[in-house]
Amino acid sequence: MISRILLLTSALVILHPCLAQSLVEPIEAVLKVGPEAAHHREAAAAVTTLSQAPASELPRLLGAMNQANDLAANYLRSAVESVLDRSFASQKTLPLGEIRDFLLETRNAPRARRLAYEILQRVIPEDAARMLPGFANDPSAELRYDAVELQIRSAETFKSGGQSAEAVRTFQSALNSARNPKQIDQIASELRSLGVEVDLPTHFGFLTHWQVIGPFDNTRLEGFERVEPPEKEIDLAAEYDGKSGKVRWTAVNTGQEHGKVDLNPVLGESKEVTAYATTVFQSPIDGPAEIRLGCKNGWKVWWNGKFLFGRDEYHRGARIDQYRLPIQLQKGANVLLLKVCQNADVKDWTREWEFQLRVCDSSGTAILATDRPPTPKAAPRSPGKSRSKKD
Repeated sequence: MISRILLLTSALVILHPCLAQSLVEPIEAVLKVGPEAAHHREAAAAVTTLSQAPASELPRLLGAMNQANDLAANYLRSAVESVLDRSFASQKTLPLGEIRDFLLETRNAPRARRLAYEILQRVIPEDAARMLPGFANDPSAELRYDAVELQIRSAETFKSGGQSAEAVRTFQSALNSARNPKQIDQIASELRSLGVEVDLPTHFGFLTHWQVIGPFDNTRLEGFERVEPPEKEIDLAAEYDGKSGKVRWTAVNTGQEHGKVDLNPVLGESKEVTAYATTVFQSPIDGPAEIRLGCKNGWKVWWNGKFLFGRDEYHRGARIDQYRLPIQLQKGANVLLLKVCQNADVKDWTREWEFQLRVCDSSGTAILATDRPPTPKAAPRSPGKSRSKKD
């Protein structure tokens, strides 16, 4: 962080010599902010100073967001908004050309680019509206979202006007660009109403074919840390001692729309247990990527034998892309191992023992395995009590 601050400081001084005394130090103070109130008092004082900056320094404040964590970005956004409010009140000229250039530079931080767009939208809404369609495939999820919303509204107009072919074409274009789960579900529903099949697991990149084994013991939640044989080696022909007898690997395929793998019907609806799921991901590329996991149970993840992360929490709710884990893809075979734990709670809404997992790039665009099989047909949920909507 210190080296990045120095780089930013040097750049600011070169761009505007007066910043050495006016903005550099308060920007440094904001960039130091961290969790658990670390440097928050200093950052709050610094924002007061930054909020008095002239409108000409707005591009510099936006640029500082490139170095900021989420907390620091919030502080800097507050300063930008204060500068804007003062500028509007005093009818000061804004550096709109520089702000537009900042927006169009995709290497800038997504949140900062979104803020730049909001400034243009506020000052020159017609120009901002003309730019919006161009963000449909932008690396910024925030800008992409608005561009997709525009496509959805256009497609809905075609549909309501009886222009089904145009509606389908526009909805499909929106789906190709969409990365937000709610937008994707909405578009899929519209396409299906027009008679078009949609393969959501493939669109998201959910992994649908697994080998699972269990249940192993998790009494008193001790199983989360206990090392069972699959953590030492993955041998799909092996047999191990489980919680209530011998356990073997079983093939499990899911056709659930959001890639959920339900362990209850496969391994038996048990409590105080753990299980493992593994699959081989045949990557088409070498390079950085992300595992995105949704799970309301305790879990651990290994990638090519390397432990990535884990959370020993239970039934706090689950959603698509709940956890994002950076990985390095190697072209060809990559081995993924997931441990999923269940606790002792017997409330109806704690019955779920399931997960959903996909591989994608940092924008949420699916990376599909070279040998990806067809998506299985969705199977009905396991029988039992109705599940509460609590989480």
